[in-house]
This record gives sequence, structure tokens and C-alpha cells, in this order.
Amino acid sequence: MNKQVIVYTTNDCIECTMVKQVLTQEGIPFEVRDISVNCAYQKEVEKFGFLGVPVTVVGNHAVKGFTNELKELIEIAKGI
Repeated sequence: MNKQVIVYTTNDCIECTMVKQVLTQEGIPFEVRDISVNCAYQKEVEKFGFLGVPVTVVGNHAVKGFTNELKELIEIAKGI
């Protein structure tokens, strides 16, 4: 596994917590970027075409929310 995983989040976001839990359960290390702490992170989210969180990024792939697309992103992160 050589792809960096980034999760854009806020502290009070339930879906964000769920995404982080799944990544942890899958054994995937990730960096948390809280958009409420650093406005530059919100701009990064917007560059991926999203306004809200959670946004999970692996390489040049980005997924918003806690959806089936997240499973595909996990497979990419694992190198499957």
C-alpha cells in the first residue's frame, strides 16, 4: 500500500466518523484534515468539486460521503 489517504472532516460530522472507523478497521492509515480548523483544507475539498465533508482522497480519486464508492476507494488504497 503506497497511496496516501486523506479524509477531509469536521469534529461534529457523523459520516466523517464512520469513514474514519471503516478505514481503521480495514487497516488503512490516513491523514485527517479538519476543514473547520484550516480554511485551506476547505479550498482543497472544493478543488475536488465538493462543498461538504467527508471527502476521502486516494491519489487523484476523491469520494464524498459514506457510500459504496468508498469501498472502491479502499480497494485502490489497498492496491487491489
